Amino acid sequence: MALLDWIDKLNTAIGKLVGYLIWAGIALIVLEVTLRYVFNAPTVWGPGYAQRVFGAYFVLVGGYTLIKDGHVRVDVLLHTRSKRLTALLDVLNYAVLIIWAGALVYEGWYYFHDSWAFAETDDSALGHPLWPVKLALFVGVLLILLQAVAEIIRGLVRFVRPDLLPRPETEGVTT
Repeated sequence: MALLDWIDKLNTAIGKLVGYLIWAGIALIVLEVTLRYVFNAPTVWGPGYAQRVFGAYFVLVGGYTLIKDGHVRVDVLLHTRSKRLTALLDVLNYAVLIIWAGALVYEGWYYFHDSWAFAETDDSALGHPLWPVKLALFVGVLLILLQAVAEIIRGLVRFVRPDLLPRPETEGVTT
């Protein structure tokens, strides 16, 4: 289980570190609003960078959100069944997530690589490079994929041995 712990620690560290991007995004928004409405001098770059910061935050924190069980799921099914059925539903859920994330990682790499290779820029007046945003997408989905693999392994273990790795939210459910 050392690999699973390593994946959890990686996503937790990145999730907490990326959490500070919110403050950078807030600072950008406050600066832009102040410049626009107080000094009547908005920036050309402010809105674009705020979108980049919040977009990077959103995708890079996905694996951490998966650890914290913060993604949307149908709890009506999960909390009314046995531990084994809950584990089986988890495995099915994570299998679909792995297919989605795998396809996105595969395409995301080429998406990033092409942007880097062709020095792609946005259509703003300043022509900012787009590769950092596309790299964040690739890395964020890769982190989600890694966490989904860890969670599907945990689900398989829970299916075989429900007492070995109990889910905190299903402690009261009988087998």
